[in-house]
Amino acid sequence: MDKLRGLTYFVAIAEEGSLTQAAHRLEVSVPAVQKMLGALERELGAKLFARSSKGVLLTQNGGEYLDRCRLILDDLQEAEAAITRNTDGLSGNLVVALHSQMALHILLPKLSRFHALYPQIKLDVRTVHRMSDADAEMADVLLLHGWPEKTQDHVHRVLGLARSLIVASPDYWSLYGVPQHPDELRKHKCILMRNPAGILLDLWEFKRDDTHVAVPVNGWLQSNAREVILDAVLGGEGVGRFSEVTTLNYLRSGRLVPVLLDWETQGGPPINLLYKANARRSPIACAFIDFITRLIEDLAADTEYAAQRPASERPAWHRRGYTKASSALRARR
Repeated sequence: MDKLRGLTYFVAIAEEGSLTQAAHRLEVSVPAVQKMLGALERELGAKLFARSSKGVLLTQNGGEYLDRCRLILDDLQEAEAAITRNTDGLSGNLVVALHSQMALHILLPKLSRFHALYPQIKLDVRTVHRMSDADAEMADVLLLHGWPEKTQDHVHRVLGLARSLIVASPDYWSLYGVPQHPDELRKHKCILMRNPAGILLDLWEFKRDDTHVAVPVNGWLQSNAREVILDAVLGGEGVGRFSEVTTLNYLRSGRLVPVLLDWETQGGPPINLLYKANARRSPIACAFIDFITRLIEDLAADTEYAAQRPASERPAWHRRGYTKASSALRARR
């Protein structure tokens, strides 16, 4: 577990006396707070709070632990303040390129936070599809979803956050029934994405323990525009497969309902951070790289559903450049 985040969450719960208020203060979900607290208590082998209908109360162990945690966090805050004073003078331009859904759901909601930290840095944010795009070649730092082309000019780090969920609107599930096994998706209207390489993602794969299931799916609508697919699924027109982080608001509001949660949805592409080899010599680039790395870590901790880990390799259908992902099934036979 992330011990520093665990300490931060623990102190917030203790000071607020409520998991809900702590979640509000930390700007995360209540399940994220519960999950972190549970992990911390399991690691310590001790209960830190006694739960009641009125909230939470520190146990004796919790009270002693709180005093130590506050000292640690105070020391860390002082150290960070010292570093911030040394970076107050950072100024200059930085070109950042990223996929449109990364821009919309990850960077833009937190962009004002970066500006508050570094008001003299000017960002030039560009949306791209592939590493070969002209804007991608001009970027100092890139944030891409999937399996980008290899390049000797960039340092490549996989940041994770590749959880995928099978979702539809409540009205759709009410009308057509909730699948209990991945094979049942064959009977549903699945709204399909076509990725930037032109591959139709019509093969949805699942794993549970040692069981693997690959389901070729079909439907009446397909598009290379994610928002087209999302709008159709929200409108009750079919079933979609989306990464959890880009649909958190719809999941929490109940407009999208995930199913098959006892299965891991495979094939979710990882989030990749790429930057030019000399970027680490630039304080401006370093500031943004550190910011986006922490942002991804925070988002990963705030997700609610158990799902697959980032894929370390490209799937066969992507590696071989099929026009349909389901073509990989025929190649296996």
